[in-house]
Amino acid sequence: MQSASEDVLQSDKKLLEDLSGSGRAIGVLTSGGDAQGMNAAVRAVVRMGIYVGAKVYFIHEGYQGMVDGGKYIVEANWQDVSSILQVGGTVIGSARCKEFRTREGRLRAANNLIQHGITNLCVIGGDGSLTGANLFREEWQGLLQELIQQGKIDHASAQKYSHLNIVGMVGSIDNDFCGTDMTIGTDSALHRIIEVVDAIMTTAQSHQRTFVLEVMGRHCGYLALVSALACGADWVFIPESPPADGWEDQMCQKLSESRSRGTRLNIIIVAEGAIDRQGKAIPSNVVKELVVKRLGFDTRVTILGHVQRGGTPSAFDRILASRMGVEAVVALLEASPETPACVVSLSGNQAIRVPLMECVQMTQEVQKAMDEGRFDAAVKLRGRSFENNLRIYKLLVHKKPDKELTRSKFNVAVLNVGAPAAGMNAAVRSAVRTGISQGHTMLAVSDGFEGFIKGQIKEIKWGDVGGWTGQGGSLLGTKRTLPAKNAEAIAEQIRLHNISALLLIGGFEAYLGLLELSAARAKYDEFCIPMVMVPATVSNNVPGSDFSIGADTALNAITDTCDRIKQSASGTKRRVFIIETMGGYCGYLASMSGLSAGADVAYIFEEKFDIRELQSNVEHLTQKMKTNIQRGLVLRNENCSENYTTDFIYQLYSEEGKGVFDCRKNVLGHMQQGGSPSPFDRNFGTKISAKAMQWITNKLTETYRQGRVFANSEDTACVLGMRRRTLVFQPVLELQDETDFKHRIPNEQWWLKLRPLMKILAKYKASFDVSDAGQMEHVNRRLTQDSHHLIAI
Repeated sequence: MQSASEDVLQSDKKLLEDLSGSGRAIGVLTSGGDAQGMNAAVRAVVRMGIYVGAKVYFIHEGYQGMVDGGKYIVEANWQDVSSILQVGGTVIGSARCKEFRTREGRLRAANNLIQHGITNLCVIGGDGSLTGANLFREEWQGLLQELIQQGKIDHASAQKYSHLNIVGMVGSIDNDFCGTDMTIGTDSALHRIIEVVDAIMTTAQSHQRTFVLEVMGRHCGYLALVSALACGADWVFIPESPPADGWEDQMCQKLSESRSRGTRLNIIIVAEGAIDRQGKAIPSNVVKELVVKRLGFDTRVTILGHVQRGGTPSAFDRILASRMGVEAVVALLEASPETPACVVSLSGNQAIRVPLMECVQMTQEVQKAMDEGRFDAAVKLRGRSFENNLRIYKLLVHKKPDKELTRSKFNVAVLNVGAPAAGMNAAVRSAVRTGISQGHTMLAVSDGFEGFIKGQIKEIKWGDVGGWTGQGGSLLGTKRTLPAKNAEAIAEQIRLHNISALLLIGGFEAYLGLLELSAARAKYDEFCIPMVMVPATVSNNVPGSDFSIGADTALNAITDTCDRIKQSASGTKRRVFIIETMGGYCGYLASMSGLSAGADVAYIFEEKFDIRELQSNVEHLTQKMKTNIQRGLVLRNENCSENYTTDFIYQLYSEEGKGVFDCRKNVLGHMQQGGSPSPFDRNFGTKISAKAMQWITNKLTETYRQGRVFANSEDTACVLGMRRRTLVFQPVLELQDETDFKHRIPNEQWWLKLRPLMKILAKYKASFDVSDAGQMEHVNRRLTQDSHHLIAI
């Protein structure tokens, strides 16, 4: 049976089947420093390459293996990349290679590639590795001529392999490459840092200590800045934005004030490349000695080092690397001698291609600006997202003295609505502190609309939200109660507390609540105030937004559990696991965790399936299990079908797989909602809430007339969501047409396009739409776009 989304894909003009790779050979290598997620990229390149009929070769040990040839260049088959998705580092090895920097070394490499018929290279590495690949491509014709002269190849071979295609993927934990929002490995490195910070916070609090944490980033402060934003660090040192002269006094004063307000710990994060305005290094031990000498605080240094490179890749990195790997193969198939070498890249949630050398030049420009002391330019060159991170960090950490604040006349209320989602507390903290910075009085509503009705509303101050960023659940309390039946009681509370604006943080209930409040404006003037909703739900089912706070944490919880479940069967007989995920009727969690955990199939409500498809899936798994593959993974969204329940699917697979594999089932339940928020959710919550509060301030100014706020136009009740590449405020009334209210999902969902990718990587035949591929974008134009890129948070 063909699924609905496949029917849509079949009707598109340009499908993967049109891009035959038969007769082509693709070489894949990892070079430079390793990064988590590189194996997911290698797996995607190998499987996609084989799927389109190309031969794919591992080039072991990076460029060194290309230069040495022989046993280092080996043809890859489908099974070779089984069970590597969850492994950190790179299974094909990586090495720095001095020989490849010489013409002689590149000549040997060219000869080795031609012996295997490889004229398509997929290079996974940093800017040095990609620059080397581009030089190799530019010299290719000359290298072939030299090989002819030396008698190592004939004219026929030179003619046949006359052109070398290069596509790069950036694997670097530092996120130091311009042209992409996120490099492979960065999110996993942030996970390692945040795990350490969360662990350190408990011991620091016990002993009233100050901790100085040194993180990687010799030339780029991304890891330091984003981890500081994610944990609410007291101070951060990054190379792009050195502290002003006299920073020693300012920092010590800030730490002292923090302690005087009752804080029991301080966290200072230092990038390993941190410098002052004169370019002099600021090592972590110098910061420690300063704090001890000036303040007498018990202070310790923790240098994270290579811990940040290690461990299993996060769900985000696995999905990113898988998407990039598939896109890289498509780019190689479409490449011509005139196509410039490109990097497959991420912008928002879109895969794009950017010219390799433009990215390299822009990356080098950042370093040049820092070397010349043009630090403001360096921050701008890093892109709007980096600039935004720095601005929001300063806004949320450094409270202005009361005498410097311009007080507004407005009270802004914040409430959580619906089920709890990890990252909600980070969103509340950000909203409260941004609001206070803008002069508002911030009010916290406990237990959602239920608390609103009962008048559980009190002022919340700057210090009240300290330490909230890393806490899961909802500290304000949240309920699913909707406002319509109690509109009069809520209007009364708005009047009593003189509330001028509302910020709702929640899932589909918050969306419905905003619609009901908007409709109540006709009857109650109290609701004629600016109202905005920030999406926060593990289900990721809010109309108007591609992402919701909490979904990334849930994805990581599912992916981690799938890894453990699969590992539990290692060394036993062949086994298939049936796993049920949350999400209501929305298949986002099942589909994306299927991609990140390497599932064979994911059953969801949005793609109808019948008994014939179930039977075909069982047969497919049976065939795979007859090879050396030991484990299968089947995911099922909790509401994907009324009759094909988890028990039914478990029993079907158990019966049909008899003699080949046995089955186990697992219902993950509420563990998907719990736990500490991921770095992504902390930062997404922080940034989107700050943006929402800025909108509220603007709307309050616009709608304040004759001593009161009166906002009744459609554009004063909005959902703030991520659309493709941009954060967009959308009137909630306009979103009604985009909503399936019965099943509580948007009518169109972007991630459905990725489902064929999961099927292809699991060895199914599937139509994959490549209509959006092939769009070469230029770095300069992207950096000047006035958008806030989500994924680079």
